[in-house]
Amino acid sequence: MRITRIGGPTLLVELDGWRILLDPTFDPPGRRYAFGAGTSSVKTRGPAISVEDVGPVDVVLLSHDGHADNLDDAGRALLPRAKHVVTTAHGARRLALPHAIGLRPGESRNLALEGRPALAVTATPARHGPPLSRPLVGPVVGFAVRRAGEERVALWVTGDTVLHRALSATARRYDIDVAVVNVGGVGFPATGPVKYTMTGPDAMRLVADADPRVVVPAHYDGWSHFRDGEQGLRAAVLAAPPALRERVVWLPDGEPVEV
Repeated sequence: MRITRIGGPTLLVELDGWRILLDPTFDPPGRRYAFGAGTSSVKTRGPAISVEDVGPVDVVLLSHDGHADNLDDAGRALLPRAKHVVTTAHGARRLALPHAIGLRPGESRNLALEGRPALAVTATPARHGPPLSRPLVGPVVGFAVRRAGEERVALWVTGDTVLHRALSATARRYDIDVAVVNVGGVGFPATGPVKYTMTGPDAMRLVADADPRVVVPAHYDGWSHFRDGEQGLRAAVLAAPPALRERVVWLPDGEPVEV
């Protein structure tokens, strides 16, 4: 597997000839985006790779379509050129693309392209805030990607989520090779101390449950609403036991890394 960090939650994953783009965000920095219910955020960093230079895309895994830090305008414009877009059931209806696939947690879809081994994508539980927050933030999913015929999860993407019981249970249930863990401790002045994604310590507790071979942090920089961003995450990684700390791979901007 080869992974290229583009910025925020956006990674390009190359697996067995497949080119898989996670949560496409390609807008330039400086703009403020409204997130609803009096919340907003400014994009503070642009993408390491432009949308024009990202190359062909076979699959977009989109954890949710309602917030610009996971799907901004340039990322949305890219979706028609992907061969498959996998997202929430609500998101697929809103996108109204013929190749959009909507999944609820636990549902799976097999993907096939000529000349490449088939992949199975399963939606995994995610909760983008405290209990009962779904009417405000909308549905979110993560993704477990398997090679056809294999039980082991080649790639698990948590999506934007807080640490909660169903997420921890999923981590313990799967045999995971590479885990992409979205963090950032998202918060807003309008909602006080409430968090909408995992903090660094939360992420390391999840990693301890998941026991993956490799951990790739994502969604920890580039936006003003990250309350526990890269600095907090690095502190949590340093405080973790060596057996966990050594599995974390910090990707450089825009350079593919074999994991």
